[in-house]
Amino acid sequence: MKPGIHPEYRTVVFHDTSADAYFKVGSTIKTDRTVEYEGATFPYITVEVSSSSHPYYTGKQRIVDKEGSTARFNQRFGRFFNKESA
Repeated sequence: MKPGIHPEYRTVVFHDTSADAYFKVGSTIKTDRTVEYEGATFPYITVEVSSSSHPYYTGKQRIVDKEGSTARFNQRFGRFFNKESA
């Protein structure tokens, strides 16, 4: 690797504010904030969604597509297409 052209890779603490969960991950993200975590000081970043709070990972995902697109189409527009020809 060429010296001086790559961003600094270091351990950063991410805080999921919606689930109040902390993650220690290697990152090149820049921040001026720091936090004391597990007895050491790390750069600190807040996030609103992570695997601790995202509905897909927590299993609290609501089912949006219960019937499928064809059934929804027929429910909305079926009365226009299902009329018998006169």
